[in-house]
Amino acid sequence: MDREWNDSQPIYRQLRDRVVAMILDGVLKEGDPLPSVRSVAAEYRLNHLTVLKGYQELVDEQLVESRRGRGMFINMGARNLLLRGERQKFLAEEWPRVHATIQRLGLRAEELLGGATSAASPRTASPADAAANAASSNPAEEKEKP
Repeated sequence: MDREWNDSQPIYRQLRDRVVAMILDGVLKEGDPLPSVRSVAAEYRLNHLTVLKGYQELVDEQLVESRRGRGMFINMGARNLLLRGERQKFLAEEWPRVHATIQRLGLRAEELLGGATSAASPRTASPADAAANAASSNPAEEKEKP
């Protein structure tokens, strides 16, 4: 988890969001224990009540269960529950803004999909682009040439 906290929302909420992200990313799996309240409080220099409040939100959302004397564990089905909720939240809150930007810029689906894959793999370049990229790819080689 990141050690930095921001002022945009309460720390207990940020802690809850970080645990949710870890579940969605597969870092924490169903059945895994959460780090103890005391260890999180000590490691991140937080009040233990702040950590407890963040964990309690996860319990209230039925993502985590408290097992007396053993700690807190990720519930079975927590990831699927989160995915459903996060997808709905994205479609209701973020997608309208993204869609409006796409419309404003006049982007086509092919451009959007091509842009997503070009970040992962280089696009086919024209000979002029290839020459320009080759010339600027290694400035150290340029300096060594007589």
